Amino acid sequence: MLIDCHTHLFPPEIRKARERFFPNESAFELLYGDSRSRMVGVREYIAAMDADGVDRAVVFGFPWRQADIFRRHNDYIMEAVAAHPDRLIGMACFEAVHPEAAEETRRCLDGGLKGVGELAFYENGITVASLEKLAPTMDICRAHGVPVMLHTNEPVGHNYPGKAPNTLRQIYDLVRRFPENRIILAHWGGGLFFYSLLKKEVKDALKNVYYDTAATPYLYDPAIWRTACEIVGAERILFGTDYPLLDCPRYLDEIETAGVSAEDRDRILGANAAELWGLSGT
Repeated sequence: MLIDCHTHLFPPEIRKARERFFPNESAFELLYGDSRSRMVGVREYIAAMDADGVDRAVVFGFPWRQADIFRRHNDYIMEAVAAHPDRLIGMACFEAVHPEAAEETRRCLDGGLKGVGELAFYENGITVASLEKLAPTMDICRAHGVPVMLHTNEPVGHNYPGKAPNTLRQIYDLVRRFPENRIILAHWGGGLFFYSLLKKEVKDALKNVYYDTAATPYLYDPAIWRTACEIVGAERILFGTDYPLLDCPRYLDEIETAGVSAEDRDRILGANAAELWGLSGT
């Protein structure tokens, strides 16, 4: 089974007139201000899944600041999942520290979504105050046994739209603040997985953390697939493309040549996600 754990869908009103949503949404303008930044809807994505052989996909929107926008976007995700329950798994998305975040989390989980994410701190670091505001959402997700996905990125190297100022220390502090939550760190956790090699503390602190592979061909040498398997184990890696940023075949070609065993490849491409979202046997 091939499961893409990191994809974005947008409702038609945003796809048709994105510039109308730039005011008071600087992070959205930063990532999608260029008209070449692709946005797709559910019909286009289901067709892409069929073409690429993707069996299931985890879909979500954008971490909007404004409640009326994130509620409508989450409604679209719920509608997409309801229309394609055998193909799509939905996640709720909103500004992580929004005063209505917990309420929206409950609403979306009651509406059939299976987690929260991709949450992001695109313009500010993950402060102690941010963690306190995030806590109610994390409590709800822990009680429901659903994962939370967090946007992360490497703290060094070239800059690009969406490269947030969060540090590895801040990401690590978030994980330690919520040790019983199942947390997905997108984009390989910004490299945090490397520190599982430390003899004390870190490996245990990261025991409930998964790392997704979104944007790998843009960011890393293909050796990261094999290296991450050796450090944290293939069972902690989730295949994700960040579609429509990149298409699925580019990743599949890369993992084929990366020296990953067939067993590990199967876990990464689908078995881990099936277990995480309770899809075993589907």
